Amino acid sequence: MNKLTIQDLDIQGKRVLMRVDFNVPIKDGVVGDDTRIVAALPSIKHVLENGGSLVLMSHCGRPKGEKNMEFTLKPAADRLAERVDAKVTLAPDVIGDEVKALVDGLQAGEILVLENVRFYKEEEGKGCTPEEQEAFAKELASYGDVYVSDAFGTAHRAHASMAVVTKYIDQCAAGFLLEKEIEYLGQTLEAPEKPFVAIIGGAKISGKIDVVTKLMDKCDAILIGGGMAYTFYKAQGKAIGGSLLEEDKVQLAGEILKKAEEKGIKLLLPVDNIAADAFSADANTKVVGDHIEDGWMALDIGPKTIELYCNEVAGAKTVVWNGPMGCFEMEPFASGTFSVCEAVAKSDSVSIIGGGDSVAAVKQSGVADQMSHVSTGGGASLEFMEGKQLPGIVALTDK
Repeated sequence: MNKLTIQDLDIQGKRVLMRVDFNVPIKDGVVGDDTRIVAALPSIKHVLENGGSLVLMSHCGRPKGEKNMEFTLKPAADRLAERVDAKVTLAPDVIGDEVKALVDGLQAGEILVLENVRFYKEEEGKGCTPEEQEAFAKELASYGDVYVSDAFGTAHRAHASMAVVTKYIDQCAAGFLLEKEIEYLGQTLEAPEKPFVAIIGGAKISGKIDVVTKLMDKCDAILIGGGMAYTFYKAQGKAIGGSLLEEDKVQLAGEILKKAEEKGIKLLLPVDNIAADAFSADANTKVVGDHIEDGWMALDIGPKTIELYCNEVAGAKTVVWNGPMGCFEMEPFASGTFSVCEAVAKSDSVSIIGGGDSVAAVKQSGVADQMSHVSTGGGASLEFMEGKQLPGIVALTDK
């Protein structure tokens, strides 16, 4: 970690512009899961306790560059106000005279939350010129004496509030959450304690090819689950019935299998499956082997596979998991994912859960607090695992 961190900054009497990830699930104007807000609290409280004031920036949903109040940050700002002992104000906009006046009036120990930065197309840089994006970022930069990024979930995006704003502020540092993400993912992937087991699931191979390929250089075993398993089945010439298939990735799946064999990596596929006659929680189900007949689709790994995968995890010293083993949102197809959750929790390993559905699964199974690290970034953690440089991290000030 050769970047400035929040602890390197002198915050006393300063206005801190902080990028957080308050992209939380909101229904009927109420935050459903405030994990991401809670994750940013250590950095927020550090600023307040050290005599600084805070201007928070975040996105929420996909308003596509338009001021759509369906995606307002008000519910997130309200929840933050419940979580901190400080005055929290929601700005009516992101930029403009009214916002500037609120920024200028901020006192030490106070928080101003800007509206959704994605209300402006300049944030993502789509449908505007580079000059327009620069001007937008420059205006954001004028709100802070120093900049802190604690939004790992968007660190893989070269957005204005992540990677352009840093050009106009001298000191740009990582918050506690971002630092922890880099530390865990970076150290683990750099020198993992062996045996190193990767669990890769989810619907598609396409988003995870690079990760699987990269992990082959480090892993002792890769366990494949979820819909992507059946594209591998197809590459082996197995019948998959109506199971999920990426037709254009069959050849690639075959190449991955061949490469794993050449490298002597255990790449395990399900040996049995829970098959259903419809994509529904009320469907008829049965346990089948690795041959899925027409009229049936595999929606979870079967009991023998659960045993096989859990045994593999039990002996691991490092586990990285990204993607569920089946359609765990439907109760009949949840046992694969939840069994693996419990196995990882019980194992004597450094366990890193990488984003999205895997995080939802470990929370639902009640074992999230038994994992070494639950990442707040889905796409970002994947790209980090692939060894890519993340713009939101590169843009921070070197020590």
